[in-house]
Amino acid sequence: MTLENTCAPDFELKNFEGKKIKLSDFLGKPIVLYFYPKDDTPGCTTEACNFRDDYSDFQEQDIEIVGVSPDNVESHEKFRSKFSLPFNLLADEDHKVCELYGVWKKKKNFGKEYFGVMRTTFLINEEGKIIKVFEGVKPANHSQEVIAAFNVLG
Repeated sequence: MTLENTCAPDFELKNFEGKKIKLSDFLGKPIVLYFYPKDDTPGCTTEACNFRDDYSDFQEQDIEIVGVSPDNVESHEKFRSKFSLPFNLLADEDHKVCELYGVWKKKKNFGKEYFGVMRTTFLINEEGKIIKVFEGVKPANHSQEVIAAFNVLG
């Protein structure tokens, strides 16, 4: 299932403060919507800190960054605080939004199969259309890859 070149499905989730946030709240601005497996784990920390470190580049282009994982509000608050993350992290505890975006999939680790989030990033334009999907994201330097794509796709 590919969502590229379609309207981004709207949703509402709680952020790190417990405030309800809708994707449609960001209409009129480009959005980086990134799904990641778990707060405060090595890969997820690398990815989030890369977005943090390049945040001024995103702000210059008025691009919002929104992270989504199945962690709860309290976990997001701790993760955000620990690493000074300047963007919204949304709690998808029942993984309904992950399923909606097709990123909740069967994974395998150490011979065990389980369902979890496949690290995926969606670039959404001002009109709410998904203009690019990054699947199987490698956390290191991903934010630079995203900025480059926005510069090309605008």
